[in-house]
Amino acid sequence: MRAFLESGASETIKPGDARLASSSMAMITALQIALEAAADVARAAGITPYILGDSWEGEARDVAKTLAGITRQMALRGQPFKAPCVLLSGGETTVTLRGSGRGGRNVEFLLALAVALNDQAGVFALAGDTDGVDGAEEIAGALLTPDTLARAWALGMNPRAYLDNNNAYSFFQALGDSVVTGPTLTNVNDFRAVLVQGQLHVESAHQ
Repeated sequence: MRAFLESGASETIKPGDARLASSSMAMITALQIALEAAADVARAAGITPYILGDSWEGEARDVAKTLAGITRQMALRGQPFKAPCVLLSGGETTVTLRGSGRGGRNVEFLLALAVALNDQAGVFALAGDTDGVDGAEEIAGALLTPDTLARAWALGMNPRAYLDNNNAYSFFQALGDSVVTGPTLTNVNDFRAVLVQGQLHVESAHQ
């Protein structure tokens, strides 16, 4: 093995190498392509799509707060977009572990979004990893509905406590809202869709 590594035979092929003369490359998919395909599906369903970007990064819960803020502004002010519409975005967030629970980037994003929106009417969301595996779990992601928090409280589950423990996987599993696709054999980072059906209502927060 040492001789092989030192010989240079393991080096990658460089531009101009004769072996590349008959090769070709084609881009068959990318996150922007996936977002545009999702936008086409939305339009076919009569819903206006807005692509917010394909390279969102940062803490999953911070991204959730940002999107929650946009959603609230839409609901209360009709800005920057009017409902009904769907907000599409992608990229790859991170999770700084503070607890001992189970959960990936996408379910953490969704749980943080749920806490921020506090079951406001007319909002649904989907977040998942396009390879079918959210972090190290067997799920791709999960769904958020207008009654996500209410159903959790009815089961005796404190959403913020689950979020603080990085336990979003267990949270959505208990609600039956995990999304399982199996391996998709491709990976263009994470996909998020937030559907706003109409006017929202600000209600008192669960504590």
